[in-house]
Formats: sequence, structure tokens, C-alpha cells
Amino acid sequence: MTMDRRTFLKGAAAGAAGVALSGGIGGLIVVRGEQAPHATPSAKPTSDSYAFHGPNQAGILTPAPAAKQAAACYAAFDVLAANSTELADLLKTITTRSRYLASGVDPSAQDYPSSDTVMGPQFPTDGLTVTVSVGSSLFDDRYGLAGQSPRHLTVMPVFPDDTPDPAWLHGDLLLQLCADHPDAVHHALRDITKRTRGGMPLRWKIEGYASPPRPSGTPRNLMGFKDGTANPTGDEASSLVWVNDPAEPAWAIGGSYQVVRLIRMLVEFWDRVGVKEQENLFGRMRDSGAPLDGSVEADIPNYAVDPTGIYTPLDAHIRLANPRTAETANQRILRRSYNYDLGADLNGNLQAGHIFVCYQQDVERQFAKNQARLAGEPLIDYVQPFGGGYFFVLPGVRDDNDWYGRQLLT
Repeated sequence: MTMDRRTFLKGAAAGAAGVALSGGIGGLIVVRGEQAPHATPSAKPTSDSYAFHGPNQAGILTPAPAAKQAAACYAAFDVLAANSTELADLLKTITTRSRYLASGVDPSAQDYPSSDTVMGPQFPTDGLTVTVSVGSSLFDDRYGLAGQSPRHLTVMPVFPDDTPDPAWLHGDLLLQLCADHPDAVHHALRDITKRTRGGMPLRWKIEGYASPPRPSGTPRNLMGFKDGTANPTGDEASSLVWVNDPAEPAWAIGGSYQVVRLIRMLVEFWDRVGVKEQENLFGRMRDSGAPLDGSVEADIPNYAVDPTGIYTPLDAHIRLANPRTAETANQRILRRSYNYDLGADLNGNLQAGHIFVCYQQDVERQFAKNQARLAGEPLIDYVQPFGGGYFFVLPGVRDDNDWYGRQLLT
């Protein structure tokens, strides 16, 4: 330690009499008697900002990632709030910061020490959405919420083809951050976590990116195939996503069940497979994204005239996932997924793959039924699901006086 640093620390200690740390779980620093030396950088709303207030959270029916919202982060946390009052304070803090980051509404709070400046003194909202969801573990006996859990919210089970890694599983609370560029996502995560570290330490985090449409249509996954072609849209999507069952707890109406699956793709192995075999595994043409009995990506496969799988194999991924029958119509899900790249493993193999994310009214009726049909599919030789979890997206923040989870905790 140099003399200059000793001098600095002495001065800091002397000045501590004018500074007090708040006792709350957010770990906020309050400066009394004078203005903080660093104000919170101002946010600049941009034309691609998405509405923060509403009955449902943004980042779900927000247009699927491509040129917009091409960057994402999924961060799961363990909640350490001592009681329900502190949990409410934690969620209020997340609400205040999320509103500010996503909409540019300044909370008029001074900030000391200085905010991170990764985006400069005035950062754009950059198409940012913050989507907050909770895991089944939050509904234990810590906060008196055991009787308020959404009906179908459980710990995500280990499915037959999974290779689970506990370091990448579950969580009390999940933040989904999506924006047009990675620095906006990184900035938002830092802004929220530095104000809540005492109340929700990070459990696991993964960053994702969406490839642009090449050459057009739906973005591609790291296996080279278009991903999300058959997603429901408009009113159909809304009817499959938002919880409206009166048998659910009243506070949960307007929320959604969220499934996150971290899926490693064995890309070196995959790259040794011929294109025709790859297409049979997926059930689509690699170049165009068209179904094997069609010409363009938007064509709908006609399984009724192909009962023995002459055109589309009976065990092709898209045929198992969405058989397109009257009985399975209400089992459809809304996908909103990203690619990820974690570098290389100890053997020098690429650790890259897919952040599969889907939303639905009923995780048992929808995702679980889909997953049961996919068990043992041929594609599983090339992928390894290892992490993620089941979560419940809280209803939206309706106005300036509302906050995430208010209906649950009041």
C-alpha cells in the first residue's frame, strides 16, 4: 500500500461521519447533509422503448428477438430477505430500478458511490425489458406464502434425457433482461444487483444472443436451423400465455408460467452429420426453414396426408413437439429463446448452445406434455439439457404506485 493510498483511506474514514449505510437489504448508501458527488446517470427514452406499466409484464409478447432485443441475460437469485416486509422492500427496489432503466423515468435518487458508467452519462433505454419471475422455493415457510403458490409451479423435474448440473438450476427469483445491445443488458444487471446484493445474491447467470435472420425470416440456432417458426402470434398467443384460471390464486391472474432450459449443443458432433439427416431430425429444410413437405418457411406441414412419415419422419422434432391435432392445440407454447456461448470445456470442446425459454398458462398442460412427446427423440444424441428451472412471471406493474408482487404480499 502506498502512502497516497493510506492518505486516501484516512480521508475516507474521516468523512464517514457524514455517511450512513441504510439498514435495509438493498445495501443503499445515503449521504446526509450534502449532495452525493455522483448523480445517477440520466436515462434517455428512445423510440424503441416498450411500455413498462400494464396488466402483464413486457419481454414476453414483445416481438421475438432478432434485429431488436438481440441481447439477453437470465440471472437467478436466492432471496435472503428476513421476512415478508423485507421481501416487499426488495421487490419495490427492483420495480423502481426496472422502471427507470426500461422507460427512462428518473427516480430522482442521488447515488453514492457513482453508478456504473458502462453506457456513459446518458444511456439509451435501448429496447430494454425487465421480466421478473419467481421460483417455487419462494413459497416455503419463510414469508408466509405457502398457501399462495400458483397451482402448477413446482421445481422443474429431471426429464429422461437431462444431465442436470446443480450449479445451473432453479432459484427463488429470476431476472430476464433483454435489449438491443449487450451493454444495455449488462448495465441493467449491474444497476439492479448493486442495490439488492444484501437481499438476493446471484445463484447463476447466463447471457444470450439472437442471430439476425439469415437471409430472412426467423433467426437461426447454433445448429443452423431456424428457431421459433411456428410460434403463436396475436390473440392466439395471448390466449395461450396469460394465466386467467379462476382456480389460480387471485394475485396470479395476468402472470405466466415460464420454463427456462439451458441446453448444450454438441456442435462438433453435429457438424459431422449430413444435411439430409439433420433435416430429418428437425423436420425442416436447413436453408429455407420450410417443412419437409413445403416450399417456404411459413408453410404449414400437412401430417394428415403423411401418416407414415414419408415426407416428415414420425420422430422429427417439429412433428413430436407440435403434432398439429385438435387435441394438442391448447398445448402449444410461446417460445422466446437465445443462443449462448460459454467458451470451451476442459477437453477443448465448445460449450455453446441454446437458452430455451417458453411461456404458457399451464406448465403441466403445455410444456410438460410437449416434453413427454419429445422424450427419447433422435435429436437428443446431439443436445444435453443441463440447467434452468420452472418460474412464474409476476403480473405486470400497473402504474407508478404499483410494484412487482404487490398483490401477493399485501
